[in-house]
Amino acid sequence: MANKKAILLAGLLALLFGIPVSAQRSEELPSDLENIGIFDRSGAQMPSDLRFARAEGDTIRFGDLFDGEKPVIMNLVYYNCPMLCNLILDGQIAALRQMEWSAGDEFRIVTVSIDPRDRPENAIGRKAHLLGEYDRDGAEAGWDFLTGAEVNVKEVADSAGFYYEFDAERGEFNHAAGIFILTPDGRVSRTLFGIEFDPLTLRLSLVEASEGDIGGTVERVLLYCFSYDAEKGSYAWAAKRIMRAGAGITVVLVFGMILLFGLRERSHRKGTVKGSSS
Repeated sequence: MANKKAILLAGLLALLFGIPVSAQRSEELPSDLENIGIFDRSGAQMPSDLRFARAEGDTIRFGDLFDGEKPVIMNLVYYNCPMLCNLILDGQIAALRQMEWSAGDEFRIVTVSIDPRDRPENAIGRKAHLLGEYDRDGAEAGWDFLTGAEVNVKEVADSAGFYYEFDAERGEFNHAAGIFILTPDGRVSRTLFGIEFDPLTLRLSLVEASEGDIGGTVERVLLYCFSYDAEKGSYAWAAKRIMRAGAGITVVLVFGMILLFGLRERSHRKGTVKGSSS
């Protein structure tokens, strides 16, 4: 019965909170879920001086996870979560496996436990399992699994717009579903809601977070042609931008044709003048 209740609650949370905050809900949330959700905090700076334990047992300053070069995917989960955290991480890995880029090369991943009871030994087990699922060479150096004091975790979560509560009766955390895309200097660039993540959306979100420092011409063209739709949680055709581009191309073509005809006419006149003079 308890497991069914947990599954039902996980599904409810995913449905209720796996949407952008701008969407309005007409129904009232149960009182025990009122303070739970993910809110878009685009531009918010992550705290830098907090210290966390890594899965390997050493400690790291949170700000040192941002090297100024690679964007970061951040998860806020807990390692003994019976349902929702697993769905989020599985969905992330499914999207990452469809991308050519790899953690540690073009981007980093930081997974932070929201459970202060978690220890490095819990983190190392989850890291081994998830890296096995990801199955990319060298990814272990680009994916950190952290545990820390409750006050530190709360500060990171609040900065990202991630609100959760501990259910003492069930011994579990009520939380929402989503991941965060952070800039190389640790600012929130994009919040992706839900438990499944479109590979193209994830890819373009990483390019945007890096301000074009990763990716190539294809990604730059895609970002010009697509813009992020917060309501849909994905990138959609930027019609106005494409129309402006089309208008610009048309103008260039017209001027090009005028110039071409002008040059031909000038050449023809020169030939006529030369023929008449002879």
